[in-house]
Amino acid sequence: MHVPKLRLSRRSITIAVALAGMASLAIGAHAALNKRALDAAKAIATEQDNVVTSHSSRIALVIGNGHYPDASAPLTQPINDARALSAALRRDGFEVDVVEDASRDDMTRAVTRLKSRIRPNSTVMLFFGGYGVQAGRESYMIPVDAAIWREVDVRRQGISIESVLDVMKEQGARTKLVVIDASRRNPYERRFRAFSHGLAPISAPDNALILSSATPGQVAHDSSGLHSVLMTELLNNLGGKTGIEAAFNKTRAAIARSSEGEQVPAVSSSLVEDVNFGASENAGG
Repeated sequence: MHVPKLRLSRRSITIAVALAGMASLAIGAHAALNKRALDAAKAIATEQDNVVTSHSSRIALVIGNGHYPDASAPLTQPINDARALSAALRRDGFEVDVVEDASRDDMTRAVTRLKSRIRPNSTVMLFFGGYGVQAGRESYMIPVDAAIWREVDVRRQGISIESVLDVMKEQGARTKLVVIDASRRNPYERRFRAFSHGLAPISAPDNALILSSATPGQVAHDSSGLHSVLMTELLNNLGGKTGIEAAFNKTRAAIARSSEGEQVPAVSSSLVEDVNFGASENAGG
């Protein structure tokens, strides 16, 4: 009497076990598919994040102007300096836009390109070598095609250094670095009524560091070397693993010492975090 029940029970157990096994396989396969999909999504997101970071981490605009029609002779050092600094910056992970003998339109377009590349996590550097002129308490980078006869023409023809700093700030650049090697006796000053020797003080906005080749209102004379005195010392100090503020200050001290105080570069800083340089530093600042 009990045998049929036992057989039925065994058959039920067998079927139940089979169904449970199939269900377990289905659940496992579904979980594996979900995990692969999740891993793929994470990989895509990480790759996109890396692209954004590498694109916007360190960027620089480097301008070297040497051939000014109003000057008695071309400036040979600014273009050499621009090329040497660009090479050094690229070794440290900067994406560099280099412009040589730039007209006003060239410089305006270069600043627009810089603006489009700045991201909130960017470390941004501006270098200008050439003639700089102060007008109305601001310092202007002079393009090679500038037609300057009066002080008001400086504002119309030049590109304000402060305006480029404003672009960096407005775009949310994390760190702003400026090197201006333009405190030369400009070929226009004899046309001005007002005294315009050297550059005006350049105020550093938040988290910024500014190096110029001479104290405000002073002129730095060109050496006979391949590079300017400022660039020679700056490249020497960027060569080792060092913070950018220390490199700027060492450059200032070395030039002041070697010139016996005749040329003293100006450093203005509001940095709250430093930027490291060195061959092994290729990540964002």
